[in-house]
Amino acid sequence: MITGKNIIGNSLSAKGSKSYKTFNPIKNEENPQEFWEASSEEIDRAVELASSAFEEYRNASGKDKAEFLRAITKEISALGDDLVQMYCMESGLPQGRAEGERGRTINQLLAFADLVEEGSWVEASIDTAIPDRTPLPKSDIRKMNIPLGPVVVFGSSNFPFAFSTAGGDTASALAAGCPVIVKAHPMHSGTSEMVASAIIKAANKAGMPEGVFSNLNSSGIEVGQLLVSHPKIKAVGFTGSIKGGRALFDLAAKREEPIPVFAEMGSINPVVILPSALKEKSDEWATQYAGSINLGVGQFCTNPGLILGIESNELSDFTQKLGSQLTSLDQGSMLHPNIHSSYQKGSDQISDQDEVLVVAENDGDSKPNFADQKLVSVKGSSFLKNKNLHREIFGPFSMIVQCKDESELLDIIKNLEGQLTGTVLGSDKEVKDYSSIIDALQNRVGRIIFNGVPTGVEVCPSMMHGGPYPASSDSRYTAVGTHAIARWVRPFAYQDWPNESLPPELQDGNPLGIERLVNGKASRK
Repeated sequence: MITGKNIIGNSLSAKGSKSYKTFNPIKNEENPQEFWEASSEEIDRAVELASSAFEEYRNASGKDKAEFLRAITKEISALGDDLVQMYCMESGLPQGRAEGERGRTINQLLAFADLVEEGSWVEASIDTAIPDRTPLPKSDIRKMNIPLGPVVVFGSSNFPFAFSTAGGDTASALAAGCPVIVKAHPMHSGTSEMVASAIIKAANKAGMPEGVFSNLNSSGIEVGQLLVSHPKIKAVGFTGSIKGGRALFDLAAKREEPIPVFAEMGSINPVVILPSALKEKSDEWATQYAGSINLGVGQFCTNPGLILGIESNELSDFTQKLGSQLTSLDQGSMLHPNIHSSYQKGSDQISDQDEVLVVAENDGDSKPNFADQKLVSVKGSSFLKNKNLHREIFGPFSMIVQCKDESELLDIIKNLEGQLTGTVLGSDKEVKDYSSIIDALQNRVGRIIFNGVPTGVEVCPSMMHGGPYPASSDSRYTAVGTHAIARWVRPFAYQDWPNESLPPELQDGNPLGIERLVNGKASRK
């Protein structure tokens, strides 16, 4: 049952004066549940509990944290079809998407459970003493990663499970030893409450301290601002727009004690089509990319919004094929009327530019909140001159840029903002022949794909989901995969410390059996 209240530690609370409802974009009507926005008093209470919980939770063993994370997966699974129905009702996304995303969320939690139980993620490094070294003796110095403290996670609009309440940010922060306060996304507050209740049940069953997790409601920006400004919050995780992520980043930087904001923001994910791809697999790529552009109604951060090629008859033919394939696909409901309105406005602003040609679009005869797919084309010279053409259109939209030659293609890539992904379609030989293009693309993205589509982000240790600004606020870190845990820790060193007082990860006997760097050599001894 949805209460509409904030979950603060083990308690439900609704002391605020402001309430709101979520929206069903398929039915084009408000959902019946009412939610109460967190008051400043409730925000303080959640942060104080998180800060107190940190004193205990920071020292929890890898085994205990793994037990907690696995317990969360069991409680989420126990919510069954009710959770899926709430997800669909608040997002307009289909049941299959909900079930798939729930599975991904569970697998993320299990991956972090395995990581912290094994223990080597702390990157323990030991340099033993050399007391008789001349001219000066060498001290014993040992280093490992330790958690930062309470973390605020902002739920995303487009992934109500995988990038929200129990998503990757929460899973990685809890794995690192940081209590989490989630600022639930107002579009799916019911989904967030249900998942949050599962996390609280798991925390209690696993014997975690009260305050290790809280879930706060908010329909605007005020709750998020107060959380980021609170002196006891030590880091922030965000997935959303450039405007929102940058505002949080600036707010955190202005604090008396600045804190890191790990924001995943906008990306148009450029795709470079080399000549052989158009000569050999034009039909195949048109089909695949129509599906990729329309996947999830284009509401993915890895949506291929920009396709770059060198002018040719083959590129012109591909453009027409892609447009035809794209507009033949079924339309889907966007997440919310506001998102649908922004998509329509943004795509119209692009297509109304004098130099832009609309290749294909639906005629607009669709249900409320259902998106019209659109493909446009522009000359490379116009794209270079008009920065308005570089911005992300969140929805089933893509732009083909026809470059006059390889030099113009290179110039365009060099002038792009930072992106999450870049894709190259072509042959093995072309990768070498167009090495300057590949090098330039590498400098602009966090992940480069060969002969594939950018949509689809595998959760694994080698995944990089981030990139140069504004794709993310810190290109050194990933938001997906087990290395995401590195965002919530800092390196800490002990010098000449008694062995028995060291954390087990750094003790001589290596009681946990983890991999460590000992005097410059990897060892489990």
